[in-house]
Amino acid sequence: MVTTTTCDTRERARGALLGLAVGDALGAPAENMRPSEIRGRWGRIEGFVTERPAGTDDTEYAVFSALLLARHGSALTVHHVEEAWHRWIADLDEGPFRGAGFSERGTLENLRRGLAAPISAQHRHAWSDGLAMRAAPFGVFAAGRPAEAARLVAIDGSVSHEGEGIYGGQAVAAGVAAAMGGAGVTGVIAAALSAVPMDSWTARSLRRAVVAAQRVQPDPLVRERQVRSAVVIGGYPWTDLAPEAVGLAFGAFAAARGDFRTAVLTAVNMGRDADTTAAVAGALAGALSGASAIPEEWSSAIGPVTGSCLPSMRGHHVLDVADLLTPEGDTR
Repeated sequence: MVTTTTCDTRERARGALLGLAVGDALGAPAENMRPSEIRGRWGRIEGFVTERPAGTDDTEYAVFSALLLARHGSALTVHHVEEAWHRWIADLDEGPFRGAGFSERGTLENLRRGLAAPISAQHRHAWSDGLAMRAAPFGVFAAGRPAEAARLVAIDGSVSHEGEGIYGGQAVAAGVAAAMGGAGVTGVIAAALSAVPMDSWTARSLRRAVVAAQRVQPDPLVRERQVRSAVVIGGYPWTDLAPEAVGLAFGAFAAARGDFRTAVLTAVNMGRDADTTAAVAGALAGALSGASAIPEEWSSAIGPVTGSCLPSMRGHHVLDVADLLTPEGDTR
């Protein structure tokens, strides 16, 4: 296990969750788009393309999981997670469930019908990237302990995901934990792969993306095409497939050699589930280099979450949540 000073841990924690929120906000306008559509509308995206950039369900669910983790720490149980889903989401009468993915909708339908975990995760989208998008807090909490991060995120995911959906979350959580502990790009990728079965779709997709990203190619557009073609299933309609999204995110991270700006923009410009892939790439790169590596014009645009998806999370800022997950934070 790699250890860091408390100061380093706080800086990396803030980098991870702020990086997630920045990537989410940058990628949201390009969600579900093809690279050609992105270029046709904006050229190459190099920054925010909306006047009021904001995170989506990716950021709000990451805050949700972080608050749950801050409360229970390593003692987290499936019962704690299920109870939080009911208390903060399922049992609230707040109208339509706004801005969420199919996995979350399916989970809520099951919980509201009285089903409990792991049965609540048995729906048609249990393979989605909905766990991967909220996995970074577990890596922050378990800094330098990828196996513990993977264990905890699987507990969280058991309410909403199965199989490849769980593996996607474990890869992200383990990768962030390794970065939090001071591992380099290669170590982060190795930690992610060590957390999931070698023959899983997630592992195969991640490996293919990284291999494509590491090919010598000075043209970023060609490199993005290589990474994208290595993992995207042509003609498949759903863009929130966990093995694909996680592969694209790690491919962007590897292509950028961990550089924050390059990693996030690479993910955004590849399209598909761009808010999630950029959020994951941002969390990895932010944990690697800390909050100071995030361009100020991006970080300053991130405010408290609006509750557009989860009204119960309204008002929480990712920086405050990051502090809760670091050693000197108040985790009561």
